[in-house]
Amino acid sequence: MKEIGFFPAFIESYFIALGVVLGGSLIGGIASFLTGQPPLTTVYRLSSALRIWAIVAAIGGTFDAVYTFERGLFNADTKDLFKQLLIILSALGGAQTGALIINWLTQEHISS
Repeated sequence: MKEIGFFPAFIESYFIALGVVLGGSLIGGIASFLTGQPPLTTVYRLSSALRIWAIVAAIGGTFDAVYTFERGLFNADTKDLFKQLLIILSALGGAQTGALIINWLTQEHISS
């Protein structure tokens, strides 16, 4: 399998995390509607719960990230360590953006 460059991986990790949060929350909302649960509350709750899984999915699993950190620390390969940190930050941003969009759509944070 061919290794992709840093910038495509950076952009991909953002949008993968965004898609996992949005897609998982909205599909979970459909499931809660079909089972008679409140869909907007479920969508909001799922968006909070799916953030960590979106990050893990975006960085390609935890073992690659741990191996990259190990190589960066013990082999003094700080360039790869810095790239991995930026990819994780990109995934964090994508997951946070997805949760924010869900928060705006459901308006669960507004109390009357």
